[in-house]
Amino acid sequence: MELDTGATAWMLMSASLVLLMTPGLALFYGGMVRGKSVLNMMMMSFGAMAVVGVVYVLWGWSMSYGADVGGIVGNPFDQFGLSGAIYDASGEFLIDDFGVPGIVGVGFQATFAIITVALISGAIADRARFGTWMVFVALWVTLCYFPMAHMVWGGGLLSGDGPFASIATPIDFAGGTVVHINAGVAALVLALVVGRRKGFGAEPMRPHNLPLVMLGAALLWFGWFGFNGGSAFTADGFAGLAWVNTTVATAAAVLGWLVVEKLRDGSATSLGAASGVVAGLVAITPAAGSVSPVGSIAVGAGAGVLSAFAVGLKYRFGYDDSLDVVGVHLVSGLWGTVAIGFLATETGLFYGGGLNQLAVQVIIAVVAVVFSAVVTYVIAIALKAVMGWRVSEEAEVAGIDLAVHSETAYETIQQGSVAKEIRA
Repeated sequence: MELDTGATAWMLMSASLVLLMTPGLALFYGGMVRGKSVLNMMMMSFGAMAVVGVVYVLWGWSMSYGADVGGIVGNPFDQFGLSGAIYDASGEFLIDDFGVPGIVGVGFQATFAIITVALISGAIADRARFGTWMVFVALWVTLCYFPMAHMVWGGGLLSGDGPFASIATPIDFAGGTVVHINAGVAALVLALVVGRRKGFGAEPMRPHNLPLVMLGAALLWFGWFGFNGGSAFTADGFAGLAWVNTTVATAAAVLGWLVVEKLRDGSATSLGAASGVVAGLVAITPAAGSVSPVGSIAVGAGAGVLSAFAVGLKYRFGYDDSLDVVGVHLVSGLWGTVAIGFLATETGLFYGGGLNQLAVQVIIAVVAVVFSAVVTYVIAIALKAVMGWRVSEEAEVAGIDLAVHSETAYETIQQGSVAKEIRA
């Protein structure tokens, strides 16, 4: 295959856009926490970039796309350190079927692994040890993310080469199962294992900087064009379809969320708009290449409505998912994955395709939920026993930024709020 410079440029740009999503997430999450925790929250995203960036080159690519081991994972030693993934026998760069060098694909896929782990951090804001989080990142991406990527995209159990393809070919265009269901389930498990914040449900824990939240949401939306558009793997009509569907679904989700807020609470909020952006992006991720722009309106609107209601479940059931990773990523990820069974233009139920596509979408969603829950629970419990998850109560009250990182985001405000909490 000859080098296609246009396709290569598109994939390099897409990889850069997806990498930008993690700093965007840091801003989004950072604005949602209290002022005394903003730096720690942002550090959890940057820490994920640091750990996964190294791990992916060593064994992450090989575990995701190396020689299949039982349909679950790729052999980590098959292309360890990217051996055999960059050059062919003659020393020339390997070129994929789209005319893009294989090393560009490595970079693109690495950014997916980074953002997926970073998403989980929002569930344990304000209270988790940074060192334990960093070890969790390395273990979780190795034992949960890489196997899931292999199962869905690497020819494994949940791919078109797996056993469920006899029903219909599973569809996950850019990561409904691999990224959002995976991260959403992990967030729920971690929130349960780590436990609730001091004062959860009894005192207000409002976002400290809503403009920061909206800036983060804007950067996520911008970066998501690489996330979904780049998953076409070349600059073609599918990339264009994914771009339009991503825009339309996100816009519809914002409207859906704001309507729920207005009818339920009396006010449409900026936090609701920003959260609707993320819900719509999440839902259209698996479906971006298989639904029409009109269908994407339904996908996005459904995500906005469902997630707007779902974020309140933590108060009903008593789990402290601090920044609503479960309500947004798990719920919208499930909805987007299952909605393909109804709305896929070639195989969906509403287009005369019967129940097969719907059945296989439900199956892969359930398998992803179970796999992520079991693996995450084992990792979380092991780390709780060996390292511990919680900072001290004093550090949590005084501010995790100062206690863990020896710095604060807003010096004057920080000192005043800490003094007030200590007096209380």
